[in-house]
Amino acid sequence: MVKKILDALTSSKPNHLSESDQQKGIEAPPLFKAFDGERVALPPVEKITWPDVSLKSVIESRRSHRKYVAKPLSLKALSFALYVTQGLRHVVKDKATFRNVPSAGARHPFETYLLINHVDNLDAGLYAYDPQQHALVFIDAHDKVKDNILKGCLNQKMVLDASVSFFWVADIYRMAYRYVERSLRYLHLDAGHIGQNLYLAAEAINAKTCAIGAFDDDQLNDALSLNTENETVIYAAPLGFKSFDDAERL
Repeated sequence: MVKKILDALTSSKPNHLSESDQQKGIEAPPLFKAFDGERVALPPVEKITWPDVSLKSVIESRRSHRKYVAKPLSLKALSFALYVTQGLRHVVKDKATFRNVPSAGARHPFETYLLINHVDNLDAGLYAYDPQQHALVFIDAHDKVKDNILKGCLNQKMVLDASVSFFWVADIYRMAYRYVERSLRYLHLDAGHIGQNLYLAAEAINAKTCAIGAFDDDQLNDALSLNTENETVIYAAPLGFKSFDDAERL
C-alpha cells in the first residue's frame, strides 16, 4: 500500500513531469465553467457584513460536526460562505484568477456545487456557484438528485440534514494545463485550503461543518452529472446547525 502511494508521488516529482500544454504554447482552458440555467442573485459581496468575531475564537472553536437539524441558513450567510471559500477578487485576462483562497499558479481549478436543503428564500435543489456574477445557477430539483447524492456520499445522512452541502469539483485540465502530473498534489492542496475556509466561516456564523473525503467517486460524479473525462469531485462538506439554540451572526 505504502509503495503504491510513494509510486504516485514519484510520478509527480519534477524530474518525472511531462512537457505541459502551456509550455507547448497551446491555448489555455477557460478559467470558469459555463453553466446554463436560471441564475439566482446572492446578496452582493460589497454588502456582506462580516461577523464580529476574532480569528482566535473561530480557530479554537472549530470542530467537525455530523448531526444537524432542519434549520434554514440565511441567504446572507450562504453568500458569505461562498465568498469566503471561492469568492473572486480579480481576473488577469484569460491567465489567472485571484480568490479568497490560495491556489497553485492561481489556476483555481474548482467549481462549487451545492445541494440546497434548507436556505431561506431559495428553493431546495442542486445548484452551482457562479463566482463571476456571485450567483447560483439552478441545475436540478431536490427530489430528483437527493437520493443519488446520498448514496454517492455512502449514506452519510448529514448531507441531507444540513442546511446546504458543498461539493468541490475539480476541472483537472485547468490545473494540468500548467502542472501536468504534479497537478495530483496541487488539486488536493487546493481543496484543503477551501475546506479550511469553510470551517472558519461556519464558526463565524455559529454554524458547523464536517469535511467529507469518504464517498463513492463514480456514483457521486454521476449524481452531479459531471463530465468524468475532465471533472471529478475531490471534497465535500455539509454546512448547518447542530441545535435550535444556535443563532447565525448574519
